Amino acid sequence: MYVPQEAGANPMLARVDPALGAKLLALPCDLVWATTWESEANECLAPLLGLPQLPVVTWPEPSDGPEPAGLHWKTRTLLDWAAGRPFVWLDDEITDSDRIWAEVHHPARTFLQRVDHRHGITDADFGALETWLRGR
Repeated sequence: MYVPQEAGANPMLARVDPALGAKLLALPCDLVWATTWESEANECLAPLLGLPQLPVVTWPEPSDGPEPAGLHWKTRTLLDWAAGRPFVWLDDEITDSDRIWAEVHHPARTFLQRVDHRHGITDADFGALETWLRGR
């Protein structure tokens, strides 16, 4: 059931498809919030999606130095967080630079999928993700 957005709530919540929660829970992997919402994702998004409280990646304070050319500011932190384990990252700002960095600097398999912010996670995204998770 979809719960209407409360007055003054974040307008981004109105764009969230509650049906995504069941699809995410069905994936053969551990889910983690890697969003700038940090722990607020468990307060706002998890209930909307029907997800349990999930671990959260905590972002470091921005550094004064620039990221390597074209690299997303989350990339190096996520590779550190994964600690050599295989991982998937879905984001609307992933680029080829992030994929190349992960290939070069991470010892395990990675799957970095750019999600179109206008549509969110699509069936095609889930198909590619499920194929990768099953090792095909």
